[in-house]
Amino acid sequence: MYDAIFAEALKKPTVVLANTDFFTDAKSAASGRGTPIRIISEAVPPECTVPEQIRAGVTAAMDDIVSSLTTPLTEEERSPKPKAIEKQERIVFKGDLKEVNRFFYQRGWADGFPIIPPTEGEVAEMLTGTELPPDHVVAKIIPRMGKATVEKIAVNAVMAGALPTYMPVLIAGIQALQEPEIRFGTTEVSTASWIPFWIINGPIRHDLNVNYGSGVLSPGDMANAVIGRAMGLIIKNIGGARKGVEDMGTYGNAEKYTMVSGENEEESPWEPLHVEHGFEKEDSCITLSFPTAVTQALTFGSDGDSIMRSIIAHAGGTQLTVMMNIQHAKSLAEGGWTKKEIAEYIHEFARKRAINTQAYWGQWMPMRKRQPLNPDYPVPLYASPDLIRVLVAGGAGALLTKLITGGTGWVTKKIQLPGNWGELVAKYRGIVPTYVRY
Repeated sequence: MYDAIFAEALKKPTVVLANTDFFTDAKSAASGRGTPIRIISEAVPPECTVPEQIRAGVTAAMDDIVSSLTTPLTEEERSPKPKAIEKQERIVFKGDLKEVNRFFYQRGWADGFPIIPPTEGEVAEMLTGTELPPDHVVAKIIPRMGKATVEKIAVNAVMAGALPTYMPVLIAGIQALQEPEIRFGTTEVSTASWIPFWIINGPIRHDLNVNYGSGVLSPGDMANAVIGRAMGLIIKNIGGARKGVEDMGTYGNAEKYTMVSGENEEESPWEPLHVEHGFEKEDSCITLSFPTAVTQALTFGSDGDSIMRSIIAHAGGTQLTVMMNIQHAKSLAEGGWTKKEIAEYIHEFARKRAINTQAYWGQWMPMRKRQPLNPDYPVPLYASPDLIRVLVAGGAGALLTKLITGGTGWVTKKIQLPGNWGELVAKYRGIVPTYVRY
């Protein structure tokens, strides 16, 4: 769609063919750029590779294509009038908790779970987590180019159940979304259903009680659960990525609700992730990537060589984050392995037959200029060791390693803390679960 918009801007009459199920998505993409594009609904299945189906669908649409390319634009198409926007009062609804939740859900502002009503008082408290003014625009979030002001971020943070101490993390996360390595225009709305994976490093892990130990990816830890959820609400409500309209994930992904992890820096035998990415150990940082799957790999043993063999055996995707617990990390470190050597080893020995790669069939990944002439020749799964990271997190247990596969690269942003940070941490740090001991 954006290529067509570029051509139309050059005064080249352009028509877009959109599968029926993507017609609304195409209209949203065009209106979001304010460009008059004629869109024709057609019945060719998405990413179809069957010539007969493609030929039949295009033939059926050909009369509409010719008509759309040769008929002059109407006055409305040349100068589309903006739709009247309903003026919103600052207080949009009053009611009890159940009524507010139903109102927000029916307006499309929730994510399926109950929300905390963003009252004036709750939003004001959330804003104490940053020194930025409420009207400061942190970024414009695609696809609808919504202005992520500090106040709008705070509203969505309240809805997700956040504490004010999460605000600096959310602001840094929004900044990470803007970096080109993330390819947010694809990862946000792709049929592949990418997962926003947030990794938190530095002292702020302890300030916010971010889990990096047992059950790190399980429910039950407020910071891990809420930070990811808040970012999802921000992306949907400010950016405008609505399920089935702009976000066209074919199956979706349960991890899109929240996937947040810290790193066990204190016990790790290696440098933490944010230090690998050029920051100081004392810096608090958030790292973002967009994987598509999480695989639980059964290790062949607890020694370093067995751990590496199991990773090689279960590896997949075109990018890899290996999440390993302290026991595995120490076993490898005692054998002389570094994070860099682990990545290089996986790159060299994690392979599959060339004919089983998408590149062999002319698709876009993994990126290789040419495939071997022999289709049975084993080729690397990962185009470079730079597409592999090791994250030390998780609880005790010698039999399992997490392989987080797919993705577009990693972006790390430093979290900027307000001057009253010590007071904020003292106020909210004690909000932790206390379990009855049997």
